[in-house]
Amino acid sequence: MTERTQANERDGQPLGDLGRRLVARREQLGLNREETAARAGMAASYLSHLEEHSVAAPGAGVLLKLADALETTVTELTGGNADLPPGRGQAARTPEFRELSTYECRALLSTHGVGRLALSTAEGPVIVPVNYSVVDGAVVFRTAAGATPALAVGCRVAFEADRIDEVFSRGWSVLVRGDARSVTDPEEARRLDRRAYSTPWAGGRRDLWVRLDPIAISGRRITV
Repeated sequence: MTERTQANERDGQPLGDLGRRLVARREQLGLNREETAARAGMAASYLSHLEEHSVAAPGAGVLLKLADALETTVTELTGGNADLPPGRGQAARTPEFRELSTYECRALLSTHGVGRLALSTAEGPVIVPVNYSVVDGAVVFRTAAGATPALAVGCRVAFEADRIDEVFSRGWSVLVRGDARSVTDPEEARRLDRRAYSTPWAGGRRDLWVRLDPIAISGRRITV
């Protein structure tokens, strides 16, 4: 186990919680290590150490510099808000709310992520999160027969994805409505398997592909 851990660290893979969050945030901003280190006023080799070693424990001063460089908060970087709902911050002084074009909505929905599927069940309407991808303009996700998301098959449903920036009190949301169907063609299912970004986070055997072809797409953005 020790040899494997050391090998992973040498390969430059982020191991600890902080390392993963640092990498994810700078990639969101389109920054490499050197650019991030320069922003934070530290050596790139030290940032590399923080990203790649699970035992790294920087002080409060270093975390503040990194949070400032990455336009976020220490709480975000350290995962202190992982179990809290988003949007707990205060609204900005001069927010701007606008509708998004269909083109902008499709660009934001992009290729993959986690979204929320809204559908009707015998017990009433429900909303469940699913790992999704966008393939040929359709929202696709994988689930298990009998699971709640599988109840979408043959129904008109809604799907929503969003992004919230706590630091700047801004964000966007995209709503897709359409008819869901199961993917029964083996070749189409294999194609989705190849093009999917990741397996469902919930784990287990989830072999049923569901495809949602949009009938309507709308979106909103709040900026400062």
